[in-house]
Amino acid sequence: MSRFKIITGFILGLFLTAMPAMALDLGVRGYYWFPTLSGDISYDGSDISGTEVDLVDDLGLEDESFPMIEVFVGLGSHHLSFTYYTVTYEGSETLDEEFEFGDATFSPDEEVDTQIEYSVMDFAYQWDIIDLENILAGASLGLVGKVKYFDILTTIEEDSVKAEVDLGFPIPMVGVNLHVGILADILEARFQVAGIGYDGNSVIEYFGDVSYTPFPFLDIHAGYRSFTVAIDVDDYKSNFGTAGPYAAVTLSF
Repeated sequence: MSRFKIITGFILGLFLTAMPAMALDLGVRGYYWFPTLSGDISYDGSDISGTEVDLVDDLGLEDESFPMIEVFVGLGSHHLSFTYYTVTYEGSETLDEEFEFGDATFSPDEEVDTQIEYSVMDFAYQWDIIDLENILAGASLGLVGKVKYFDILTTIEEDSVKAEVDLGFPIPMVGVNLHVGILADILEARFQVAGIGYDGNSVIEYFGDVSYTPFPFLDIHAGYRSFTVAIDVDDYKSNFGTAGPYAAVTLSF
């Protein structure tokens, strides 16, 4: 995981450098997400194709809720944000039939233990092309460009048989962000969708929430987020999704 920590440190360093010049809009947002997991994976070996297995039905992975952290800075119509989260999914299941994962063969009627640990960091830039924040309750529409970096460690074990694959890769994304003021600066809504597809890989992510501002500098959010990814990298194929409600708190300065 060292390469992930190096890149994370580098991007956090960029934020620390940018803060003095962008002090007009600075804040941190903490999320707690309650998603449901779905999808499948496969991993080709040296001489054979990997078997496609369902993460929930075949491997018994259980849903996990987890925190996310976002740091943002902005000046005028330009905004930068950095989001990070990590989650570990674990499960045990007795196999109905044999399957191949990498160069390992897992036998039927035996229990396999699976762990998928993945970390995500998201570096995004937004440019507001329509800004009506000073009119009535306010609204803005922005174009979003982001790079989402994944670090995924998958481990499957059955007695003395073990397969492990560790991958890290970036995926660029583009999208739009809509912010709508519902009641002056007290009640607001925001919606964002972003994604991309290329060379057998695709990602789409969207979220929407409503926030309440009980007093300046503090926002309380309730929303829904969905994230689906289909990847084919270094013989590792995965098509999984996480979707569910979240709660968040924003402190801005």
